[in-house]
Amino acid sequence: MASDACTAARALVASAHRITVLTGAGVSTDSGIPDFRGSDGLWTRDADAGRAASLETYLADPEVRRLAWRTRLDSPVWTAKPNSAHRALVELERSGRLRTVVTQNIDGLHQKAGSDPHRVLELHGTLHATVCLACGATGPMRDALKRVAEGEPEPDCVRCGGILKSATISFGQELDGEVLRRARLAVLDCDVLLVAGTSLSVQPAAGLVPLAAKAGAQVIICNAEPTPYDAVAAVVLHEPVGEVLPDLSSVPPSGGGRFSSWGDPSTWP
Repeated sequence: MASDACTAARALVASAHRITVLTGAGVSTDSGIPDFRGSDGLWTRDADAGRAASLETYLADPEVRRLAWRTRLDSPVWTAKPNSAHRALVELERSGRLRTVVTQNIDGLHQKAGSDPHRVLELHGTLHATVCLACGATGPMRDALKRVAEGEPEPDCVRCGGILKSATISFGQELDGEVLRRARLAVLDCDVLLVAGTSLSVQPAAGLVPLAAKAGAQVIICNAEPTPYDAVAAVVLHEPVGEVLPDLSSVPPSGGGRFSSWGDPSTWP
């Protein structure tokens, strides 16, 4: 990377004391997991897959649920391996500067790469677990998929017989309030917010970016296409995240600058 924007991004990372990263589907495409809205995205190629992402449709239509279970069984997530972008964030964490990874991804690849699970906030849940929509019981996704592989088109809850789904956030479903609170605190409690591989088109995740900027954080956005929040960013990069993140993670700290936290927003008057 040799552009003026890349040089500016490196300087911001070098002077940062507390970095929060917001990641989206573009971070995992190099691992073989398609994004949703791109030219070759999952929902672009398969409208039925998009229908399964609606909680209302999932609850109302048994065929949508059966399709969802077939899709889960064949998901590339199960064989995907972390790529250079995931590994770069692990290195940035080990340098002592990266405090939190807020991710819209459900694949678990940040943790698989070696990110501290306690530092990873999964805004949209995880594909690695199931939840019953009747009694709230949770369990390993592998157990439900084993039943699908053995011939059950739609495994139900072993506790109450209710409808099972992945422990991911569907359209029409609220985010976990505590996870969202911690994500908001993380973008308020940083001096640099590094946004990688997300179109910033889904709320409330996208709203974390202007929140960070308003609180005084320097925002770096790296995404293939422009986003609605490019105007609030200090630096916008359109280079591949698999090249940008390793480059930024290799920047040594400069030791300069001062940083003060806004504190926990739950304590504000």
